[in-house]
Amino acid sequence: MGKDKLKRFSELNTFTHVLQPHVNEIKPAHKIKGNWNLEFKNEAPIVLELGCGKGEYTVGLAKQYPSMNFIGVDIKGARIWRGAKTCEEEQISNVRFIRTKVDFIEHFFRENEVSEIWLTFSDPQPKRPRKRLTSPLFIERYKKILKENGIIHLKTDSDLLYNYTLDEIKENKYNIIESSDNVYEELISRVDDQLIETMKIQTFYESIWLKENKTIKYLAFSI
Repeated sequence: MGKDKLKRFSELNTFTHVLQPHVNEIKPAHKIKGNWNLEFKNEAPIVLELGCGKGEYTVGLAKQYPSMNFIGVDIKGARIWRGAKTCEEEQISNVRFIRTKVDFIEHFFRENEVSEIWLTFSDPQPKRPRKRLTSPLFIERYKKILKENGIIHLKTDSDLLYNYTLDEIKENKYNIIESSDNVYEELISRVDDQLIETMKIQTFYESIWLKENKTIKYLAFSI
């Protein structure tokens, strides 16, 4: 492990806005479950970014919506460090990060505790559809923590994941709120300024895909 990575892991341990629980602290439930209003010291809506990577969307959304609370979830500490460091430097108070597997999400949030979920450039898992973050396995987990009519957002470059999710939505009769197979040519030409600004937030991977002229897709739906 390189010195820079070791330094980041060491610094990550000093951030009070980053939760890094041992697996023994998670089961049957982490103590934070049902107590996020105490953590944030307010009753504002909670929005999750699952598989948040470097936290670009978590941080970007927090800046755009300062009256809401945002939590980025990822297992990779070296990735989370970047978003956490930005929040520390810019004193962004409505962000938290959890270093854990998305599989454990139910252990951190109670029923109706989450208002929205963002899935940004998730691994499309071409050989393991069950592991896709919009598969029935994960949707059932989201149902346990989302508020009624809570929204799931998917932003992706993957035709596979986009079309798979559309099929799941139609098969299960979920409610499509927004759908576009070309964010930067089709979607932003017809939506309000607020959603346009949200779409302009870019992750590390999105910036790479755009340079390769890949088309970005977006779905918003409720379950």
